[in-house]
Amino acid sequence: MKVWTSVMAAVALAAVGGVAGFGVVAQRELAELTVAPAYALPAATPVLEPATPQPVDTAARAAEVAALAADEALGTFHARITDAATGETVFESAPNDALRPASSTKLLTGSAAIVELGATDTITTEVVRGLNPGEVVIKAAGDVWMNQESIDSLAEQIGSADTVLIDTSLWTGETMLPGWNPVDIDAGFIAPLEPAMLNGGRGLGAESGDVPRSHTPAIDVAQALADSVGATTVGPGTAPAGAEVVATTTSPDLVARLRAMMKDSDNVMAEAIGREVAIHRGSTAPQATLDVLAEHGFTTAGTTLADSSGLSTLNLITPALLDAVLLSAAQGGEIAPLLDTLPVAHGEGTLYDRFEDLPGRGWVRAKTGTLDYTSALVGTVTSENGNVYTFALLSNDSEILPARRAMDTLTSALRKY
Repeated sequence: MKVWTSVMAAVALAAVGGVAGFGVVAQRELAELTVAPAYALPAATPVLEPATPQPVDTAARAAEVAALAADEALGTFHARITDAATGETVFESAPNDALRPASSTKLLTGSAAIVELGATDTITTEVVRGLNPGEVVIKAAGDVWMNQESIDSLAEQIGSADTVLIDTSLWTGETMLPGWNPVDIDAGFIAPLEPAMLNGGRGLGAESGDVPRSHTPAIDVAQALADSVGATTVGPGTAPAGAEVVATTTSPDLVARLRAMMKDSDNVMAEAIGREVAIHRGSTAPQATLDVLAEHGFTTAGTTLADSSGLSTLNLITPALLDAVLLSAAQGGEIAPLLDTLPVAHGEGTLYDRFEDLPGRGWVRAKTGTLDYTSALVGTVTSENGNVYTFALLSNDSEILPARRAMDTLTSALRKY
């Protein structure tokens, strides 16, 4: 199995900045990284020549990785590392035994969404005429990243109204899931699950970060639209069947939403994407994710999901499954777009303040995971010789900061091989 050059190019391109799809902020943050020269091709253009991995001192690699994996700071440590070119297991430690994955759960959610919905999937929110004169009803469709631009666009199409209602019937079930703590709403980690929100429940202020989330995110959308169209009445409602559509707004595509989710590990976005897959499948979000992955050849035995974000303490995932997902992406499988959504070490998002003095800086792309006594790092690293490795590292019963450092050191060690 060849690993296409585009896998390594994704790392180098992200690290040097100035590449389509990465944005001005990421460019500025990554400018200080010392990495390979920029590739001329845009990230979205496939590269046809395969990478040529160089010979590796496998004995030295095995010894160094094993020694680093024995670090007591890792607590209960389960892991798998794979050579992406050959599919050979480089290191494993209880890879089929599940541990708490924290936010690395989002990798399963994202993978299932890509294969089930397609990378270009978007969500369209409609506003329809209500039963009464001057009344409009927002048909909440699962877009939790509506913003001022969305509201302004809807208001311009509507003009004026007296009453704005919002129909949230698309999502059913509990708005807070098992293993969640209600205090996490005010802590900024989650919002009640409703199928329309402003900036993930943050309102029209902050667009990212762990700022307090709303306890009434859907009503907030209705209120924002009401303020813009001059309506004086706001509340929940039901969209009349077959009602005239008076305004629409469309979300960014799936990959853009996944990138926002992965960069800052946004739980609200993950839950929304999970529910979109669930509606498409006609089941619950966690079950839909597992079913989609199983149907595409991934072994889900031993994995238990209580949510789509990893916030729940009840989730259990095997390193083997997480690594298999990354391996498939690295080998150019259907979920390859997942790679471009992962934060770059010491460059952005949840990896911005990590790897500063380590060889993995700029070359590791990975999803992090953090809960009490739980740390995870799952992603890819490209070595100095051009070899690409995928890895899934799960640490439970450990202190967060020492465990993070140990995992960063371990993945950085692969750079020399």
